[in-house]
Amino acid sequence: MIDLFQPQAGDDELAAVAAVFADRWLGHGPRSTAFEAAFADHIGARPEHLLFVNSGTAGLFLAAELLGLEPGDEVVLPSPSFVGAANAVLRAGGRPVFCDVDARTLNPTAEHIEAAVTPRTRAVIVLHYGGHPGDIARIAAHCRAAGRTLVEDCACSVASRVDGRAVGTFGDLAMWSFDAAKVLTTGDGGMLYVRDAGLAARARRLAYHGLVQPTGLGHAKVSHRWWDPDVPEPGRREIGNDLTAAIGTVQLRRLPAFLARRKEIVELYDRELAGFDAVRVPPPLPAGHRSSYFFYWVQMAAGLRDQVASALFREGIYTTFRYAPLHKIPLYGTGGPDLPGAERAAAQTLCLPLHPGLTDADVRTVAAALRKAVEASA
Repeated sequence: MIDLFQPQAGDDELAAVAAVFADRWLGHGPRSTAFEAAFADHIGARPEHLLFVNSGTAGLFLAAELLGLEPGDEVVLPSPSFVGAANAVLRAGGRPVFCDVDARTLNPTAEHIEAAVTPRTRAVIVLHYGGHPGDIARIAAHCRAAGRTLVEDCACSVASRVDGRAVGTFGDLAMWSFDAAKVLTTGDGGMLYVRDAGLAARARRLAYHGLVQPTGLGHAKVSHRWWDPDVPEPGRREIGNDLTAAIGTVQLRRLPAFLARRKEIVELYDRELAGFDAVRVPPPLPAGHRSSYFFYWVQMAAGLRDQVASALFREGIYTTFRYAPLHKIPLYGTGGPDLPGAERAAAQTLCLPLHPGLTDADVRTVAAALRKAVEASA
């Protein structure tokens, strides 16, 4: 089976894990702190504004909690998003309001966001689809001018940039995911960025039970009666650990090579599908934009996509569509305005295999099978 995603981990990651075992401390500790610092350097931020957590979803839930939503407060987000973002808004007491997207890029523009805004809008969450930054600079400017908090869901965009600036640093809060499918993986894990220093400190407390400081050995030398908990507000346990942080630190060093190979695969797909008018490849990146190349998505006439996906699966090629439009899911409410861009994209888009483990022969096999399946289904 030619799979959609495949984590790239090997001897260097194993050695890093073995070193953690040798040090006999597996929990959140010095390697977690080192990973936070390395990632801070990667995005051009200060380490105290970053927190390594146990999943990207945990980062989204923490970010939503930091918004301080009250009943009736709304959060605007693009309909083609992962359910984790909408779930985080609901659990924090808010109401997700879905905006449309460009049907080709699956990213919202500033105008799409503004069309969904109401007097009850407290915040905006933006996903960078497939690793493409989208209209993030203009969206951030609109949010700043209106006094709305901007949360960047950077699950797809660990290395995406606009004019040299890392996505995730345009807004007030950001989250990256490091699950097993991602460009950079720790197995499970995520990174939360909080621009405001006070909120960043609060996020760190909330991620460890709401404690002002841990009550273990690490604080025995600096705190009298270190075992007494100081808990001004309730929290959960969402911190990452040194095992996964050690893997992440190695993966971060390997990230340039991962990106280079992903870019090569994208360019090969583009060449193999050039001139095949029945299939549209991803639009070119605007000047100054750099992608993480997480998805390679193709689009075809409505009614073909499902047939093509089934035909490819029979040929041993796994494809999928990410992400289904959330405004169609009853849990999040229905009856809102039509979102034609999101609905057109949902009917026409298919994500092809993309990971550094693919050979050039694999890519050509996928492209040839796609051509065959589309021609047979048309």
